[in-house]
Amino acid sequence: MESLLKNLNEAQKKAVLHKDGPLLVLAGAGAGKTKAIAHRVAYLVSQGVNPENILAITFTNKAANEMKERIMFLLKPQIINSKLQTPFVSTFHSLGAHILRRHGKYIGITKNFTILDKEDSLGMIKEAIKELNIDPKQFQPAKMSSIISRQKGELVEAEEFLAQAGGEFFPRTLGMIWKKYEDILVEHKSLDFDDLITRTVLLLQKNKEVREFYQNLWKYILIDEYQDTNKSQYEFSKILAEKHKNICAIGDMDQAIYSWRGADFRNIINFENEYPEHITIIFEENYRSTKTILEAAAKVIEKNKMRKPKKLISKKESGSEIILFEAMSEEEEANFVAHQIKDLLKKKNQTTEIAVLYRANFQSRILEEVCLKHNIPYHVVGTQFYERKEIKDIFAYLRASLNPKNLLDIKRIINVPPRGIGKVAFLNYVSKKKLTEESEKRMKDFLELLELIKGKTEISKASEVIKYIMKQTGLQKFLESGTDDDKERLENIKEMVTIATRYDESKPPEGIEKFITDVVLMADQDSIERKQKGVRLMTVHSAKGLEFENVFIVGLEDGLFPHGGFGDNSPDKQEEERRLFYVALTRAKERVFLSFSVSRTIFGSKQLNMPSRFLSDIPEHLIRLADYRDRQEEVIEY
Repeated sequence: MESLLKNLNEAQKKAVLHKDGPLLVLAGAGAGKTKAIAHRVAYLVSQGVNPENILAITFTNKAANEMKERIMFLLKPQIINSKLQTPFVSTFHSLGAHILRRHGKYIGITKNFTILDKEDSLGMIKEAIKELNIDPKQFQPAKMSSIISRQKGELVEAEEFLAQAGGEFFPRTLGMIWKKYEDILVEHKSLDFDDLITRTVLLLQKNKEVREFYQNLWKYILIDEYQDTNKSQYEFSKILAEKHKNICAIGDMDQAIYSWRGADFRNIINFENEYPEHITIIFEENYRSTKTILEAAAKVIEKNKMRKPKKLISKKESGSEIILFEAMSEEEEANFVAHQIKDLLKKKNQTTEIAVLYRANFQSRILEEVCLKHNIPYHVVGTQFYERKEIKDIFAYLRASLNPKNLLDIKRIINVPPRGIGKVAFLNYVSKKKLTEESEKRMKDFLELLELIKGKTEISKASEVIKYIMKQTGLQKFLESGTDDDKERLENIKEMVTIATRYDESKPPEGIEKFITDVVLMADQDSIERKQKGVRLMTVHSAKGLEFENVFIVGLEDGLFPHGGFGDNSPDKQEEERRLFYVALTRAKERVFLSFSVSRTIFGSKQLNMPSRFLSDIPEHLIRLADYRDRQEEVIEY
């Protein structure tokens, strides 16, 4: 027992020693919650609980694997000696799949069902729209997919949605698409990601025998990142814990940053109402960051009204001041970051302990270029700028217009955006077979579009050509009316226009040709320089759950961070943006570098910016403005 409690603080000990009844743990950033969860599981086993009666749930495979490793390290001697089963450690979706494989037959789901990824799911929605003879331009598949996913997360069924739609055109048509999509899923014996939760909840609600089996199997339940649960996940865990009520929820309202995918941090409040007999324990001792970083983060987050107050305490030293850099352009900002990274590397910091965080994906482009220029090894967490689908689509239009025999590029963009040219029609075109009158007209229109683009390259600047492709192909209009993901893709294409302005001084068509060539060479060079052990470039959302010695947070301008949100400036949205900045700050262990640009080129035009309102929340005594010493470029031999 003493070994289990060794090196735990008082709050962690209380959480570990709490055996029966509901427990809510409010764990601040870097407060050692994973350690506490692992030790709590080990304590329960030491008190005679069979490991197979314990269920631990989190949100990512990475987090689940880390949790499992820690638990097994503590339990290994007992499990080996007694030949007991191990606790079930899983993500919500893996848990749902596990239950449905075993008992899904009771609601008509075969054991060997296929789990669709996002792309496959979208393909089936497209098929549903096609079978119903609905215009995909009016009812865009990606947008329909997003709405359906959100509704499933709220435990709404297709039939229920259709019944409530009444005679209203849009919801009724969406309901028909959804219903047809479900029919196709059944036909293909498939489930999408959302079904893994919603169908499991349905199974547990409808089948008493199955419900009682799992309630008796998992007598002790631990759920990490509780603030990230949506309604279906909340109901899932509530049903499992209904009999014994030995549920431990661990979360932090200050780190709730996923409302855009249906997460509701108010589930922490719902937990308190659902289990009035619960005990609350607050983890306030931070093991990650310096006092300076924690004080800055606390001052930022205390402005939020929807939160449960807590004060993170660090036993580390005050540490370095936070460096703030005011750049005149995004190029100067990126160069500042590069020089600081080189200085950190000179002082023997590891590249893997340096992260550059940004609010929007398009910001990675200039950072990638500067890292290449300064010979700094880096790794983009997520998709690299020039590998993104929308960027490849624009280049495919350019290359296909200049070389119509490049069938790979034509195949890629022939239905981007949708223009009704099917696979059969395309194959018939390639093999020079006769096309239907309608297909022949659509193909002719497409080839004429490529000719128009080619003509534009011969008379216009590079940036104007990209703008022309956006408008003439219908991509701009298509993405503008789509989902939030589509609008982010449009932002990335607009960033491409900004890049292309560098080639505007060259005479057409040399500018656009040089642009294409440079990007191809950059991609090759990038594949050589890109190493897993490089500096991490990532969005703040991607950084959730990670930590680094040194963190750069760039683009701290009003409208970018906090993000304009495509017109959504509601109080809830603003509070989430503030939480996102709080998450960014608390990724750092030792040093934080903040930067903003007075001007930034957006969509080919320079835009003047105000510093982020978040910067004024940080006390002046914690910040040092970057001076000439921070701007000097040092040449470092590698």
